[in-house]
Amino acid sequence: MIKYEILKRIHEVGVVAVVRAESTEKAKKIALACMDGGVDSIEITFTVPGAHKVIEDLTNEFGDKLLVGAGTVLDSETARIAILSGAKYIVSPAFDLETAKLCNRYQIPYMPGCMTIKEMITAMEAGADVIKVFPGSAFGPSFISAIKGPLPQASLMPTGGVSLDNVDQWIKNGCIAVGVGGNLTKGTSEDMTKAAKEFVNKVREARGK
Repeated sequence: MIKYEILKRIHEVGVVAVVRAESTEKAKKIALACMDGGVDSIEITFTVPGAHKVIEDLTNEFGDKLLVGAGTVLDSETARIAILSGAKYIVSPAFDLETAKLCNRYQIPYMPGCMTIKEMITAMEAGADVIKVFPGSAFGPSFISAIKGPLPQASLMPTGGVSLDNVDQWIKNGCIAVGVGGNLTKGTSEDMTKAAKEFVNKVREARGK
């Protein structure tokens, strides 16, 4: 898949499931449940032991039906391992220039975590495709409107603090998508599918669709 197609799919659904699973089996369970609910973007965090293997297994099994990305990527070495394992996008808790360069080299979307306007401008100048507003819980949805004042061109995706109660506000204030962890990926498969459907519907409603 080319970069444009990956970003377009993430934007269309508007929800990325942030997965901290201890095994491929658990990650697969979450992926299937989220896919059944309409969320086809899964971020496997590198806090998970053997995360690259989980990414590889999910990519081999689902192909382009599932957008598997890598999260908590702290450096370019980890980013390269993730990309070679099949990751379609790279998400970091903070901006890293060498990771940005690597992702641009291989045309893989890069989503670094930023909190200040200066960090966001630095990341955008280095070619970051989406700014991960992190932790989103620190300020809440109103922070997005404040960012959009001086940076209307910024593509923003909050992670942390996103729930069914406020996801519509994140979207209405200008986010292209949201990253959701425990509020989406906990419980039974039925719970996760139900939550995924509710998040997707809330995003659509917030966009007036």
